[in-house]
Amino acid sequence: MPFTRITLRQGYSDAGLTLISDTLHQTLVETFAVPAADRFQVIEALPAGRRVFDAHYLSGTRDEDFILFQLVAGKPRTRAQKQQFYRLLSERLHARLGIHPDNIMVIMQFNSADEWSFSSGKMHQQEAI
Repeated sequence: MPFTRITLRQGYSDAGLTLISDTLHQTLVETFAVPAADRFQVIEALPAGRRVFDAHYLSGTRDEDFILFQLVAGKPRTRAQKQQFYRLLSERLHARLGIHPDNIMVIMQFNSADEWSFSSGKMHQQEAI
């Protein structure tokens, strides 16, 4: 069960935000074998002054369309799975929304099942999240 925080600029329409969310989820389902109904995301649309980033750090040129995806998952993925995820997400956002690949940044973190509580104050015990 990945959880993703998506931080981006203000100004996207509801349809645009839905397309970003759907694109992320489709890519997770295909590359990480996430169940189709397993979607947990927070979308933060911030004004320009609340997003501080280096336009050139390890990238061509980032601009106001910069999007940060912070993903936390309980099941580790292989290097190949992660690379495929990065590539597909970037390609799809470019094709569907015209977001240049230089504007896509992803941070992944993995942890164990006992670091999740899905409800009622109960620690999750299953290893395959």
